[in-house]
Amino acid sequence: MRAEFAHEQAQTHLRQRNRFAVLAGVLGLTTLVSLGAAVTRDEQVVLVPITAERITVSSGGIDAPYLELVTRDTALMLLNRAPESLDYWMANILKLADPAAHGRLKAELVKIVEEQRGSDISQAFVIAEMHVDPKALTSTVTGTLKTFVGAQVIASQRRSFRFRWSKRGLSLALAGFEQLPTDKEELGQ
Repeated sequence: MRAEFAHEQAQTHLRQRNRFAVLAGVLGLTTLVSLGAAVTRDEQVVLVPITAERITVSSGGIDAPYLELVTRDTALMLLNRAPESLDYWMANILKLADPAAHGRLKAELVKIVEEQRGSDISQAFVIAEMHVDPKALTSTVTGTLKTFVGAQVIASQRRSFRFRWSKRGLSLALAGFEQLPTDKEELGQ
């Protein structure tokens, strides 16, 4: 009886040992595959616009240099347009839009697209100065707005544009933009 009991216990321990051996083998193989994948995997780095400054985004607030770079890129994308690229232009601006402002921004952009589609009118904007307010999440860009018909410049005016931003977590999104009146327009001339 003792021999049968001992044999039965030995078989139980043997099965348990075999299960642990298989489990250890599977875990070892999984570890080797994971290490191999980690070593051969491409490294990914999030690139920011070229700048000499160190830029950070935190839940505490937006850094002025970061807001300036985002404003610069958005202003250049928004204010440089040609009839041939209107669909691409509008789609990329809407990618920056705050979901709460998406419909209103799209309506403004559709008006611009409808006015410009089929025409020969293009515009280019050259930034001269910029002011950002990270606390109010606004930025103002001033520069020269040139309007072209074909290759000929038909207007070159100094203009200012205000951008409003919204922040949700670590995400910065375009909430709105407007052209500011010039000094002459404010005086009614």
